Amino acid sequence: MIDFIYQDPYPILKDDTQYRKITSDFVKVEKFGEREVLTVDPKGLELLAEEALTDVSFMLRTTHLQKLRKILDDPEATDNDRFVAYNLLQNASVAAEGQLPSCQDTGTAIVMAKKGESIFTGVDDAEWLSKGIFNTYQKRNLRYSQIVPISMFEEKNSGSNLPAQIDIYAKKGASYEFLFMAKGGGSANKTYLYQQTKSLLNDKSMDTFIRAKIKDLGTSACPPYHLALVIGGTSAEANLSAVKKASAGYYDHLPTSGNMAGQAFRDLEWEERVQKICQESEIGAQFGGKYFTHDVRVIRLPRHAASCPVGLGVSCSADRNIKGKITKDGIFVEQLEVNPKQFLPETAPHLEAPVEIDLDQPMADILAKLSQYPIKTRLKLNGTVIVARDIAHAKIKELLDAGKPMPEYFKNHPVYYAGPAKTPEGMPSGSFGPTTAGRMDVYVDEFQKHGGSMIMLAKGNRTKQVTDACNKYGGFYLGSIGGPAAILAQDNILKVEVVDFEELGMEAVRKITVKDFPAFIITDDKGNDFFENL
Repeated sequence: MIDFIYQDPYPILKDDTQYRKITSDFVKVEKFGEREVLTVDPKGLELLAEEALTDVSFMLRTTHLQKLRKILDDPEATDNDRFVAYNLLQNASVAAEGQLPSCQDTGTAIVMAKKGESIFTGVDDAEWLSKGIFNTYQKRNLRYSQIVPISMFEEKNSGSNLPAQIDIYAKKGASYEFLFMAKGGGSANKTYLYQQTKSLLNDKSMDTFIRAKIKDLGTSACPPYHLALVIGGTSAEANLSAVKKASAGYYDHLPTSGNMAGQAFRDLEWEERVQKICQESEIGAQFGGKYFTHDVRVIRLPRHAASCPVGLGVSCSADRNIKGKITKDGIFVEQLEVNPKQFLPETAPHLEAPVEIDLDQPMADILAKLSQYPIKTRLKLNGTVIVARDIAHAKIKELLDAGKPMPEYFKNHPVYYAGPAKTPEGMPSGSFGPTTAGRMDVYVDEFQKHGGSMIMLAKGNRTKQVTDACNKYGGFYLGSIGGPAAILAQDNILKVEVVDFEELGMEAVRKITVKDFPAFIITDDKGNDFFENL
């Protein structure tokens, strides 16, 4: 016989979060028989969600910004590391002004809450949290990214960024705790589940596994990352839930050793080892460097004897995570950094002068100009660019499949894979950074065969089929920095107009005019690819 043991499976030992008080309204302590209950007016839930999603769309945690500054001060950082870190700090400074969100993909709204059993609201809490989220996306210059199915294959944009993902758990006590996230599709797509076995659980096998799987993450989700690796879990779902929370820093204060009750714990030794593996990979800071990750969290969980789920995921350079809480003292939200400019150095990092490319000339002339330069060449783009992403590419493929010609705009101009946030009043553009290039890989060969997509501009590594197509048809893939969407809108995009598929909302085809738009040659017309050489 053994004794019954129960404990919190995720015992967070402390919470050193700095909170700001939103209001003392909407909460009061009442008697229910002999028991005190904290009554929360549902309008308080609405207000908290609205405030949290607003703050997290425009501001970042101070600790995240400190880590970007650390890159600039590190003598071992590469020029690419410093270039990206400097741009991300500049972007944070622009976003904190509250007009241009830090990333154009303003994300899926996610709420994880722990509701004390002495909290009474009298409503469906998820409905009121959703109303607060709705308010933020209606009022602010954010993007509607949620696509709802009408039938198996017909979809429409919801036009509100709802539905949100809301998970509410029960706990003891008279407090209501929250973790809010705005999770972009790019970093969400870089969440992996590997169903392993006991054979993984030794030093050599784990090291080999991690070195292989780190490369699955690639650079398309905008490194440097906050990386989470979770080993074990009572189910695959439990594992991936822990990955998401760990990447948000939610489990930073777990214990650092296990026990017979099966408590989750951080393995600090493996965190250091994985961080070193990431640095040695040389795929950091998007275009090659030391800083693939800011930091790593390795969480060990209990498991069924016949399974060993392993989860891997990231929080990207748009590290949009924010806590909230409701207590008898009022409604609070985590204090994010209001002055990112303090982390910028007085002078920008020194870089070699970029090659200027005039995009307002015939496509053949632009291709000939690019062909003079090797991969890794830094560019400044000036002129006209077409913007199109997933649904627009599918629409154009439908035209080709029906025997119709490719639109001339796709032949005459470079194509930028992106979808903007709403445009602030008096500005030419909303936040407008690149989306993940890899999702468009399946179209490249066919489109280039028809004379389109000859110059593509986006973020992240791509498959060999893109390299092969560019080699065959004389095309180029140019990489843009993933993350600085606000500063691109403020400094580099002069004009935006919709030219096709207006009904697609943020996925409509647009024509934009750019000035000094930064980019790198990633894949050239000779079969060379930047990432293959790292």
